[in-house]
Parts: sequence; C-alpha cells; structure tokens
Amino acid sequence: MDEHYFTPSPSTEDRRFPLQVRLAGRDLDLVSSASVFSGRGLDKATAVLLDRLDEIAEPPPGATIVDLGCGWGPIALTAAQLHPDAHVWAVDVSERARELTAENARRAGLDNVRVLAPDEIPEDLAPDAIWSNPPIRIGKEALHALLQEWTARLAPGGTAALVVGRNLGADPLARWLGEQLPDRRVEKVASAKGFRILEVGPAS
Repeated sequence: MDEHYFTPSPSTEDRRFPLQVRLAGRDLDLVSSASVFSGRGLDKATAVLLDRLDEIAEPPPGATIVDLGCGWGPIALTAAQLHPDAHVWAVDVSERARELTAENARRAGLDNVRVLAPDEIPEDLAPDAIWSNPPIRIGKEALHALLQEWTARLAPGGTAALVVGRNLGADPLARWLGEQLPDRRVEKVASAKGFRILEVGPAS
C-alpha cells in the first residue's frame, strides 16, 4: 500500500488492475487499485471470516447487513450473494474503496449492495448483522469509537461478527466489548490461522 487504507482520498494514482477471486463459490472477475486494503487479493483475516460464516448467527430473511470497512468489497459481495434478499450496506472512509466496491458489485451482477461513506449512513439504520474485518491499525481509540458507534446501531436482535488477529489484540478487544455491551453476549466463536472471530450477540 502506498498510503494508509483508511486515507479518505488517496493521493496515489488510481492504478486499477484486474482481480480474480472466488467468493461464495463463484469465480469473479473484479477490479482493484493501489492504496486499498489488501488490494492484491483476499487477506487472511477476511478469508477466515468468510470460511466460517456457518459458525456465526444466520441473518434473518430480508436482513440489513453492514460490511464495516469494505475495502474492494469481498465481505459485502459475499453477503449479497449468500443472501440475495438482504440489503447490504458497504461502508468505508476511503473514496477509492467505495468506488471499487460499487464497480465490483456491478461486475458481479449484484443489485442489493449499497456503498456509502460513514457520514452518509442514515441515522436510523439498525443492522441485523455487521460482518467486518475492522480497521485495527487506525489505532485503539479510533477503533473503540468506531465499534461503539456501530454496535449501538444494532437492532435488538442484531449481531456483529468481527475477525481480529490474536497478536493484534483480539482477546483484549473481546473483553472490552463485553464491558461496553453488558446486555449482549460477546464470545469467541471460531479461531484459525492466528485469527479470532468475535461475535456480539442479540440484546437480552
């Protein structure tokens, strides 16, 4: 990456290149670019999450699913394919990431993906599910603020699945989430290849 993937408007040249990837059992011809998180392919953390979706809560019919920090779109595209009746919201601070996700949804023939900047999200949006490889490297304070905001948005029956590296603080993050969300159960539902999947459960 030439710049941080969380730079809102990267100054590096938007050098687009083809990206072939398999998501939800489909081989897709997509596009990526410089200064986007894991722009050359599916990163290990996201792959762990997508490989273990059967271990997290199943979204209800017609769910609102949020991909928080969408990058070029692997989580959003997977959610849209697996749940064609869902409304998938792909959110990223990076304008370039949003453009790529929108283009990749078009290339994949998916019309149930909406791509927005964080400040464009309607105030009343209440996700049934958040699937995210959260931007750990924005720093602890910013990450905590981000997760506080979005877990507060969850519908009462909503859940959040977050994939986090063990060496990047998955266990302390799980404890912190549990302290912040006393009415929701926070647990580690899967662990593989150095990553944990943390799940925030429905409100009790």
